Amino acid sequence: MRAIVYERVGAAREVLRLVELPLPEPGPGEVRVRLATSGVNPSDVKSRAGTRSKVLPFPSIVPHSDGAGIVDAVGPGVPASRIGQRVWIWNAAWGRAHGTAAEYVALPAAQAVPLPDDVDFAAAACLGIPALTAFQAIAVDGGVAGKTVLVAGGAGAVGHYAIQFAKTEGAARVLATVSSAGKAALARAAGADEVIDYRTENLVERVAGLTAGAGVDRIVEVDFAANVAADVAMVKPDGDIVVYGSGAPEIPVPFVGSILKNIRYRFFIVYHLTPADRARAETRLTALLAAGRLVHNVACRVPLEDTALAHQLVEQGAVPGNVVINID
Repeated sequence: MRAIVYERVGAAREVLRLVELPLPEPGPGEVRVRLATSGVNPSDVKSRAGTRSKVLPFPSIVPHSDGAGIVDAVGPGVPASRIGQRVWIWNAAWGRAHGTAAEYVALPAAQAVPLPDDVDFAAAACLGIPALTAFQAIAVDGGVAGKTVLVAGGAGAVGHYAIQFAKTEGAARVLATVSSAGKAALARAAGADEVIDYRTENLVERVAGLTAGAGVDRIVEVDFAANVAADVAMVKPDGDIVVYGSGAPEIPVPFVGSILKNIRYRFFIVYHLTPADRARAETRLTALLAAGRLVHNVACRVPLEDTALAHQLVEQGAVPGNVVINID
């Protein structure tokens, strides 16, 4: 089968190679998926670049955790009825050497989730990290029903879904930050009630004006390092700052401002969702997909042989939305 691999960290054009690998066989409790698409996420790019570690956990890695396709074989203990099932995939490359940048992947059956028939495979390649992250940020700690929510980076892969989930899960009002007029249009199309361009407007003042000085109940934060001071200023007393990303590994937190407001901080990484949280997210996501209630922002599609280009686009933030690899 064709697959993209890297055997050392470095620039995408230097380390990503298209090779032929043996067809994987599903082991006990596993399914094999003939992949149609593979999603490229910032975490995939950082792992390949060596941002987190210069030492590879495996001698050779097929990148990418997200993807979609059709189950074409099952291992012992998995019902044969799963063969032919359309699925989307999560955590394929997390703690494993073989991700979705290939024609086939074998992985635990639970990590291949049934996909409604009318959901495009490109959209399905955006579910594992972006959509599950967004849903957890909205649903955690009692959710957002009746609350005012601020989504940082409302046109991004996670933020675009977070706006939609805030709406579907009952938020009274959804604000979003963006960095351009084009991104503002994407955030509004996702359902944001108010959009703030943080490059041309004073974010803290604008949020104060939009909330009559009260602030917001929950902030869904993509870059805690950049925004922590503003977040503390914008969130209500007893409010939540839910963090799934940061531009720096170590961050000073304003202690006095946080404690005087009784601010609750919630950090999480989508790879480590509890089984209960993941099951809740999968169930709700499946229902929303089946009802056609989600808009998917696939910004760019490239063929498997151009995976290096896809990594560069994500690395540079060159496109607003998800970058997807077409396998077939």
